[in-house]
Amino acid sequence: MNLVAEQAKFLLDVCTLIQWCTKQGWVVTGGELLRPVEMQEIYVKTGRSKTMNSKHLKKLAIDLNFFKNDVYICEKNLLQECGDYWEKLNPKNKWGGNWSSFKDCPHYERVI
Repeated sequence: MNLVAEQAKFLLDVCTLIQWCTKQGWVVTGGELLRPVEMQEIYVKTGRSKTMNSKHLKKLAIDLNFFKNDVYICEKNLLQECGDYWEKLNPKNKWGGNWSSFKDCPHYERVI
C-alpha cells in the first residue's frame, strides 16, 4: 500500500477513534498532525521527542487533546481505554501511552 493510501486509512481510523471517545464522554480536540522537519529537530534537541523518524513527518501520527469537564487530561491510566480502542482498530495503530521507554499519551500513530 502506498503512503497516500496509508494516510487515508489512518485518518479514517482517527475519525472512528474521535467518534468513539466522544460517545464515552470525552471532548477531543486536534493537536499536531503534520510536523515540519525543522520542528522535529527542535523537539529532539529539547527532549520532547526521541527520534528524527517521527510518524508526524509522514502525516501518520496525530496528537489529540482530551478533556473532561473542561479539564485537560493527559494521564495514561485515564486514557488507557482510548489507547486500547485505537490499537484494536488496526494492528498498525500504536498509542504513545503504551510505549515502554517514553510515554506520549496524546500520540496516536500508524506504523507501516
